[in-house]
Amino acid sequence: MVLVLVLFLVSITIAAYSTFSERKVAAFIQDRLGPNRAGPFGLLQPLADGVKMIMKEEIIPTTSNTILFVGGPAITMITALMTSAVIPWGPSITIAGQKVALQVADINVGVLYVMGVVSLGVYGIMIGGWASNNKFALLGAVRASTQMISYELAMGMSVIAIIMTTGSLSIGNIVHHQNGWHGMEWNIIAQPLGFLIFLICAFAECNRTPFDLPESETELVGGYHTEYSSMKLGFYLFAEYVNMFISSAMITCLYFGGYNFPLMDWVQSNTNEIWFALICVGVFLAKIIFFIFFFMWIRWTIPRFRFDQLMNLGWKVLLPLSILNMLLTGAFIIFNQ
Repeated sequence: MVLVLVLFLVSITIAAYSTFSERKVAAFIQDRLGPNRAGPFGLLQPLADGVKMIMKEEIIPTTSNTILFVGGPAITMITALMTSAVIPWGPSITIAGQKVALQVADINVGVLYVMGVVSLGVYGIMIGGWASNNKFALLGAVRASTQMISYELAMGMSVIAIIMTTGSLSIGNIVHHQNGWHGMEWNIIAQPLGFLIFLICAFAECNRTPFDLPESETELVGGYHTEYSSMKLGFYLFAEYVNMFISSAMITCLYFGGYNFPLMDWVQSNTNEIWFALICVGVFLAKIIFFIFFFMWIRWTIPRFRFDQLMNLGWKVLLPLSILNMLLTGAFIIFNQ
């Protein structure tokens, strides 16, 4: 229960300060200062933004389906937070003679759980867009559903190659499998093509630029959340950053060794168990922060795709490449037995 509460607070805090970091990264790239008024160096800006969202007037369109209109952002936020339950944050530690895993739920189908919960997130967007009774919101919702369903196929195929090499659906086992070579036997070495496919699909699944077609302001006003205000809008915007955080954690777990790091065997043998676990958690968070920065860097560097380009990339490029990667992985495993 304590681990669940800590994980929830960590997810919320990182997502909140991702909004601040995004504005700072954008300001750096565009040679501006960014937010610097709320608190020292602007560090209280996420708190100010949260208070602003809560205090804004709550508007529900009279022609909307009220129950579904409220349920849409709730579903999106809940599914975004649920995925963090199977992420292993570090090795197990011993407290009062009992082994405590730094993972809320080490289920043996962790990868399948994440893919399933992520696919449920599209319902929150689709329900919100449809219930708004607004043509721009509906178009954004349709775009989101087609985009997420299309890219989930290539993402699933790239993950299958990882499952074939590790022989497990458990994320904990996948991370543990990468601790060879003194913590450097990472899957990125064996699966560079799979990593590239997964990374591109993660951008599309999170609706991040250059794949932010569901909420493209220049075309659809605000996309699927056009009619939303106050904290309902906040949930949609916040869920995007939680999804970005979880996507970065999944990329780290699947391809970059999770909490494994170079010379970790030597560090473990010369460090207290608790301190070693804290070092592993710190390394894991550092990798996640790097990928969050990468998400932001891409947003302010690459222009938005057209929708036809988005679908062509998903169906005609990434899906065939993911199938090819899976076949090559299978052939490599067979010929090396």
